[in-house]
Amino acid sequence: MTDRFCVNLSSGPEALDKATVAFVVANAALASGKEVLVFLTVEAVRLGVVGGADGLCADGFAPLSDLVATLGAGGAKILVCTPCAKVRGLVEQPLVAGGVLGGGAGLVEFMTAGEQTAASVSY
Repeated sequence: MTDRFCVNLSSGPEALDKATVAFVVANAALASGKEVLVFLTVEAVRLGVVGGADGLCADGFAPLSDLVATLGAGGAKILVCTPCAKVRGLVEQPLVAGGVLGGGAGLVEFMTAGEQTAASVSY
């Protein structure tokens, strides 16, 4: 059984359905007792800063800001790609609960740490 679950998201507000489903899946993994990491890259880094998901809601789903907040409150780690954030002028912005700046090394560490197994999905 896998103990860790990773969601890699590169889509942001421009692909609201993909971004929302990624956070729904991450919340489902968290609710199932998994240790969760959401790795935000490319345009998705916008969702890792405070206010970045405000006002965004895909039809049929909870508001994206609620999904992001639930993850942070539940102890999930939201890894915001530093180079992607830098290109978009976001490295000085405050991050959401659970958010940390980092890169590929943080992802690799999460996926390979200890004796636990990990599963991942990308959006």
